[in-house]
Amino acid sequence: MHYRNGREAHNGDKIVMLGSNGAIVACGILFDAKPGNDYCNGSIAPMFGGQVSYACMCDCLHQDDLAAVLAEKGLDKRPPGK
Repeated sequence: MHYRNGREAHNGDKIVMLGSNGAIVACGILFDAKPGNDYCNGSIAPMFGGQVSYACMCDCLHQDDLAAVLAEKGLDKRPPGK
């Protein structure tokens, strides 16, 4: 099982799932995913309330990888107050 960027997926990972327009449609903890399938495989337990979502691995990213992209673009820090 691998995420969109090729990182190996594991049950218990904190992930985000992107919709077809690139928007985040779910975030939470991956569970019940079975090795050998990068598509509709497993579920996402929400961390902040809400309903369990299906997990399509090819539409998901590990939270650490998303954080790295934000840091690369300078979006990981809150801007100074005015």
